[in-house]
Amino acid sequence: MDKFFDVIKAIIYGIVEGVTEWLPVSSTGHLILVEEFLPFNNVSEGFFDMFDVVIQLGAILAIVILFWNKIWPFQLPQNQEDPAPGIMGFVKMDKIILWIKIAVACVPAAIIGVLFDDWFDKWFYNPVCVSIALIVFGIAFIVVENWNKSRRPAIRRLDDITFKTALLIGIFQLIAAIFPGTSRSGATIVGALLIGVSRTIAAEFTFFLAIPVMFGASLLKILKFGFHFTALEFALLMIGTFVAFAVSLFIVRFLMAFIKKHNFKIFGWYRIVLGVIVLLYFGLAKGN
Repeated sequence: MDKFFDVIKAIIYGIVEGVTEWLPVSSTGHLILVEEFLPFNNVSEGFFDMFDVVIQLGAILAIVILFWNKIWPFQLPQNQEDPAPGIMGFVKMDKIILWIKIAVACVPAAIIGVLFDDWFDKWFYNPVCVSIALIVFGIAFIVVENWNKSRRPAIRRLDDITFKTALLIGIFQLIAAIFPGTSRSGATIVGALLIGVSRTIAAEFTFFLAIPVMFGASLLKILKFGFHFTALEFALLMIGTFVAFAVSLFIVRFLMAFIKKHNFKIFGWYRIVLGVIVLLYFGLAKGN
């Protein structure tokens, strides 16, 4: 029966991941908090630390499918009568340049993550730090949106993002790599808004940036955990990943429609309220 409940928990984790990965409310922070109340019962030590990162691959796959035409850099030759049009006939250079910019944005988090991942896990992956990050970045969202309300964004197309802009967005992403509860999407979107990127383009670039970041983070976690999965652990990982994928397909569409008519302040208020509730809960729990 315990194993059955672990399967139910994996489904819940997948739902939480699929919803919170793309909304700027911190998927890792939510998964850490859910784990406090719904821990797995039949898994080995360190499994959850790997699980809560790797199931994000399901959410990433949803982005790849939904934005395939915007990110896939290769195409069939346009002239079917020419059997050998050359490499440039197959390559969309604007997509190649986009991926180079994404790679540049990944550099800060990749360097810091590889060097200090274990240290961050030890000191910051706990409910109190998550709560503080939820509150601080919730306030930041409200402040930035108020400041940004009357400004006209200078960058309104993906092609307008320069290498310098990509690097600056990557530096903001670094904040989320250090402090769980910050939200990777939240940090990059706030950073992008501050430097003049439109809300829609900020969201899209954040989505694309997640692809190499989450693949790299997942690979790092799997290598540290090892490949010695039990049958149940492998099943839980696959279930959580699939559910995260399915839910993300709907959430990404919702978010892209939402930001065309609304700002991000509602997510800021949500973060603040959730952060305060969690701080009070764990404060009272420790007090008892």
